[in-house]
Amino acid sequence: MEEVKPSAVEDKAAAEEAVEERVAQEKTEDSTAQNKETEEREVDVEREMEGEVEVVTPCPTESHGLQGTIKGHDLFGYVGIEAVLDQMRRKTMKAGFEFNIMVVGQSGLGKSTLVNTLFKSKVSRKSCSPNYEEKISKTVKLQSVSHVIEEKGVKMKLTVIDTPGFGDQINNENCWEPIVSYVNEQYERYLKEELYVNRKPRIPDTRVHCCVYFLPATGHWLRPIDVEFMKRLGKIVSIVPIIAKADTLTMEERQEFKQRIRQDLNANGIRVYPQTEYDEDPEDRILNDKIRENIPFAVVGTDKEHQVNGNKVLGRKTKWGIIEVENVAHCEFTNLRDLLIRSHLQDLKDVTHNIHYETFRVRRLNESNLTVHGGSVLCAQTMLFL
Repeated sequence: MEEVKPSAVEDKAAAEEAVEERVAQEKTEDSTAQNKETEEREVDVEREMEGEVEVVTPCPTESHGLQGTIKGHDLFGYVGIEAVLDQMRRKTMKAGFEFNIMVVGQSGLGKSTLVNTLFKSKVSRKSCSPNYEEKISKTVKLQSVSHVIEEKGVKMKLTVIDTPGFGDQINNENCWEPIVSYVNEQYERYLKEELYVNRKPRIPDTRVHCCVYFLPATGHWLRPIDVEFMKRLGKIVSIVPIIAKADTLTMEERQEFKQRIRQDLNANGIRVYPQTEYDEDPEDRILNDKIRENIPFAVVGTDKEHQVNGNKVLGRKTKWGIIEVENVAHCEFTNLRDLLIRSHLQDLKDVTHNIHYETFRVRRLNESNLTVHGGSVLCAQTMLFL
């Protein structure tokens, strides 16, 4: 047999030791890398909790790409994206906008006075007619008057639609039909303008954005005419019910009356603005819940000023004192004004366009889409203009 040389044995042992050392070193490096990665992850979590870094999670889109969110602190410098708000503001201020409000109620409830109080100017039909005489109309005839109101560079074309004759007759059967027809006619007019091949860059908007319905301060329940009107109109326009001339009721009577009206609205399935299904986010829902709790608003209107503690205030003078219109302790006029103008004016326009008009548009196009006339099928646009 051939003897193994000691040098060969030593070389083999040295090689095995080197391999073991290399494996141990690799394990140590892996462990160190894992510990470092864990520490970095913990630091990122802590910084995320402190609001320093926002974790951007890409999400797949329809085009199978990736999409993420980049906040200001992730940018290399100022880009100027926020300037689009100023651009939109300047454009809106130049063009102006329209707002069409309808007031419905029987004569003597102060419709003209309240509209003047809302916009602090003589905008009602009654105020604009120098030789106006109050006459009870035999039928419901809708009349409108338009004004351009400018405040701090913002222009608004305001149209007030009045409904003289509503609820003034002994027999008020179907007295809401002219109002329903008027609202639908404005939708029809807008739809026709949309369907023209060469349509206007900006379609004139005569659609009714809000209907303020005046309830007499009887202190009882809703009348049959109130129920029928709001049932029918609530499907095609945003209705805001109010208690007119609320100063004829005591505070206790007012609260009881408001509670009865809310019960009647729920019992008859009447939809009044703002509806819960139109709330876009939790913040809107909180604001609108407060509004819904106070509907119908108990209001007092006047366009006269009086001195109260050295200050001029809008109010009605009685032998018991002055009822301040803009004092929330006296009436809820400011709540109504904030809803119609300061907080929900644009939302009223959006609901009109996206909900009520869209419902009308879909129905009309479906009705005329496949209409057969003389053996030939006419398209929707053709039928709308026949």
